[in-house]
Amino acid sequence: MEIAILGAGAWGTALALAFSAQHRIRLWTWQADHAKDMIGVRENALFLPGYKLPDALLVTADAEQALAGADLAIIATPVAGMRMALGLLTGAAGQVPFLWVCKGLEAGSGLLPHQLVGPSRVPCGALTGPSFAEEVARGLPTAITIAADDIGFARNMAEALHTPRLRFYANDDVIGAEVGGAVKNVLAIATGICDGLGLGLNARAALMTRGLAEITRFGVALGAKRETFMGLAGIGDLVLTCTGDLSRNRRVGLALAAGKPLEAIQQELGHVAEGVMTAREVARRASQLGVDMPITEAVCGVLDGRYSAPVAVERLMGRGTKVE
Repeated sequence: MEIAILGAGAWGTALALAFSAQHRIRLWTWQADHAKDMIGVRENALFLPGYKLPDALLVTADAEQALAGADLAIIATPVAGMRMALGLLTGAAGQVPFLWVCKGLEAGSGLLPHQLVGPSRVPCGALTGPSFAEEVARGLPTAITIAADDIGFARNMAEALHTPRLRFYANDDVIGAEVGGAVKNVLAIATGICDGLGLGLNARAALMTRGLAEITRFGVALGAKRETFMGLAGIGDLVLTCTGDLSRNRRVGLALAAGKPLEAIQQELGHVAEGVMTAREVARRASQLGVDMPITEAVCGVLDGRYSAPVAVERLMGRGTKVE
């Protein structure tokens, strides 16, 4: 299969490496200098250093070259770049079926990725679940979800993309899969704050459990299926991102607990931490929907500088009694 991957960040590059043994891959970056560097050293030194790009893997900054004759496109940009990537697909001859791996809500609009896609004349869906790019690049076993309104397309893609180290499950709940992938980043910031303050394992367990309740309430209000949050796209991604040391959003929380300014934290990361923008959009949409999300609101309070991390904890612990 000819696969065009639009976005040469860590995740796009990891997928290119994972699929390159069984498929013909074109990896596109919007930066000509980035493409030149990757071609020269056969490595994505900027976003995923230490992993050699196979000689057969085509790297390009020419979108037409990447998409020409492709059987499948994978949008691997941050949510902020998804509209641009969709524009490239719209201009592609033959209307290429596509998947997106973006996780989050678009800043300003609060839209989920499938809402940015809108009605599509070609099969499409979300690829999401517990998956650190570095571990996929290393060839460590990983299981993730392909969610599409057309379950037949999801199953076909799961079968076509399967590798000995990368297992896919098909799902027809796009909203649930996207909400799980988006809001877990917010909870990862919260868990990072919890661990950074040294609040203990009891607190972490409670935070993740109540965080899953928030994710589920929000998703169901948007039309998701409750059971989706018990799977890879829900609790699976939540556990990984909240506890794994490779999680960028968790690192944001750890740094916030240490009192570092948000701007400095983001500069040091060198990568996009989707939870920062997503937290504000989730809180805004939850308010519109009348969904109670106290942990998300507390994260927003710390991100916006309205109160410190310790005060955020006090506010959460001081809330009135609830029935679980």
